Amino acid sequence: MIVRSLEDLKKQGRYREKPGVWNSARFLLRDDNMGFSMTRTTVAAGSKQTLEYKNHLEANLILAGEGRLTDCATGETYLLAPGVMYALDKNDRHTLEAVSELSIVCVFIPALVGEETHDAEGSYPLL
Repeated sequence: MIVRSLEDLKKQGRYREKPGVWNSARFLLRDDNMGFSMTRTTVAAGSKQTLEYKNHLEANLILAGEGRLTDCATGETYLLAPGVMYALDKNDRHTLEAVSELSIVCVFIPALVGEETHDAEGSYPLL
Protein backbone atom coordinates (compact mmCIF):
# COMPACT_ATOMS: atom_id res chain seq x y z
CA MET A 1 0.00 0.00 0.00
CA ILE A 2 1.24 3.48 -0.86
CA VAL A 3 0.14 6.47 1.23
CA ARG A 4 1.75 9.89 0.74
CA SER A 5 1.09 13.47 1.77
CA LEU A 6 2.17 16.68 0.09
CA GLU A 7 4.75 17.13 2.86
CA ASP A 8 6.14 13.65 2.07
CA LEU A 9 6.48 14.57 -1.62
CA LYS A 10 8.42 17.72 -0.86
CA LYS A 11 10.83 15.81 1.40
CA GLN A 12 11.26 13.07 -1.24
CA GLY A 13 11.99 15.47 -4.14
CA ARG A 14 8.68 14.64 -5.86
CA TYR A 15 7.54 18.27 -6.03
CA ARG A 16 8.37 20.53 -8.98
CA GLU A 17 7.38 24.10 -9.73
CA LYS A 18 7.71 26.96 -12.14
CA PRO A 19 6.94 29.88 -9.79
CA GLY A 20 3.99 31.99 -10.89
CA VAL A 21 2.92 29.41 -13.51
CA TRP A 22 2.46 25.90 -12.04
CA ASN A 23 3.48 23.39 -9.42
CA SER A 24 3.33 19.62 -9.65
CA ALA A 25 3.00 17.25 -6.68
CA ARG A 26 4.01 13.87 -8.09
CA PHE A 27 2.13 11.32 -5.98
CA LEU A 28 2.80 8.26 -8.17
CA LEU A 29 5.81 7.81 -10.45
CA ARG A 30 7.30 5.03 -12.55
CA ASP A 31 9.25 3.55 -9.63
CA ASP A 32 5.95 2.94 -7.81
CA ASN A 33 5.19 0.21 -10.40
CA MET A 34 1.55 1.18 -10.96
CA GLY A 35 1.87 1.50 -14.76
CA PHE A 36 0.90 5.19 -14.70
CA SER A 37 1.84 8.33 -12.82
CA MET A 38 -0.51 10.63 -10.95
CA THR A 39 0.14 14.25 -10.08
CA ARG A 40 -1.78 17.10 -8.54
CA THR A 41 -0.95 20.17 -10.59
CA THR A 42 -1.84 23.71 -9.62
CA VAL A 43 -1.88 26.25 -12.46
CA ALA A 44 -1.62 29.94 -11.53
CA ALA A 45 -4.50 32.29 -12.35
CA GLY A 46 -3.84 34.27 -15.51
CA SER A 47 -1.23 31.86 -16.87
CA LYS A 48 -1.38 30.49 -20.40
CA GLN A 49 0.67 27.55 -21.69
CA THR A 50 0.80 25.73 -25.01
CA LEU A 51 1.70 22.08 -24.49
CA GLU A 52 2.06 18.93 -26.57
CA TYR A 53 2.92 15.69 -24.81
CA LYS A 54 4.47 13.81 -27.73
CA ASN A 55 5.69 10.90 -25.59
CA HIS A 56 2.82 10.52 -23.12
CA LEU A 57 -0.94 10.24 -23.02
CA GLU A 58 -2.54 12.37 -20.32
CA ALA A 59 -5.93 12.55 -18.63
CA ASN A 60 -6.89 15.45 -16.36
CA LEU A 61 -9.67 16.00 -13.84
CA ILE A 62 -10.37 19.56 -12.71
CA LEU A 63 -10.84 19.71 -8.92
CA ALA A 64 -11.06 23.49 -8.48
CA GLY A 65 -10.89 26.68 -10.50
CA GLU A 66 -11.91 27.75 -13.98
CA GLY A 67 -10.05 27.79 -17.25
CA ARG A 68 -10.10 27.28 -20.99
CA LEU A 69 -8.63 24.50 -23.08
CA THR A 70 -8.04 25.09 -26.79
CA ASP A 71 -7.29 22.33 -29.31
CA CYS A 72 -4.53 23.87 -31.45
CA ALA A 73 -5.43 21.69 -34.45
CA THR A 74 -9.11 22.66 -34.62
CA GLY A 75 -9.32 25.91 -32.65
CA GLU A 76 -12.15 24.40 -30.59
CA THR A 77 -12.29 25.78 -27.05
CA TYR A 78 -13.65 24.03 -23.94
CA LEU A 79 -14.53 25.57 -20.59
CA LEU A 80 -12.87 23.93 -17.61
CA ALA A 81 -14.50 23.82 -14.18
CA PRO A 82 -14.65 21.41 -11.22
CA GLY A 83 -15.77 17.95 -12.35
CA VAL A 84 -14.66 18.40 -15.99
CA MET A 85 -12.22 15.80 -17.37
CA TYR A 86 -10.18 16.08 -20.54
CA ALA A 87 -7.92 13.46 -22.08
CA LEU A 88 -5.16 14.12 -24.61
CA ASP A 89 -5.66 10.76 -26.32
CA LYS A 90 -3.88 11.69 -29.55
CA ASN A 91 -0.93 13.61 -28.05
CA ASP A 92 -2.99 16.72 -28.82
CA ARG A 93 -1.25 20.10 -28.97
CA HIS A 94 -3.31 22.38 -26.74
CA THR A 95 -3.35 25.69 -24.93
CA LEU A 96 -4.36 25.77 -21.28
CA GLU A 97 -5.46 29.10 -19.80
CA ALA A 98 -6.20 29.45 -16.10
CA VAL A 99 -8.93 32.04 -15.55
CA SER A 100 -8.63 31.39 -11.81
CA GLU A 101 -6.17 29.08 -10.07
CA LEU A 102 -6.72 25.54 -11.33
CA SER A 103 -6.21 22.41 -9.26
CA ILE A 104 -5.95 19.34 -11.51
CA VAL A 105 -5.34 15.62 -10.99
CA CYS A 106 -3.22 14.43 -13.93
CA VAL A 107 -2.57 10.84 -15.00
CA PHE A 108 0.25 10.04 -17.46
CA ILE A 109 1.02 6.90 -19.45
CA PRO A 110 3.80 5.89 -19.66
CA ALA A 111 4.46 6.85 -16.08
CA LEU A 112 6.66 9.87 -15.40
CA VAL A 113 10.04 9.30 -13.76
CA GLY A 114 9.70 12.55 -11.80
CA GLU A 115 12.55 14.64 -13.20
CA GLU A 116 10.69 15.73 -16.35
CA THR A 117 10.38 19.40 -17.23
CA HIS A 118 8.68 20.88 -20.28
CA ASP A 119 10.88 21.34 -23.33
CA ALA A 120 10.58 24.23 -25.83
CA GLU A 121 7.59 22.54 -27.51
CA GLY A 122 5.75 22.00 -24.21
CA SER A 123 6.47 18.28 -24.11
CA TYR A 124 8.06 15.96 -21.56
CA PRO A 125 10.98 13.84 -22.74
CA LEU A 126 10.67 10.08 -22.44
CA LEU A 127 13.09 9.22 -19.62
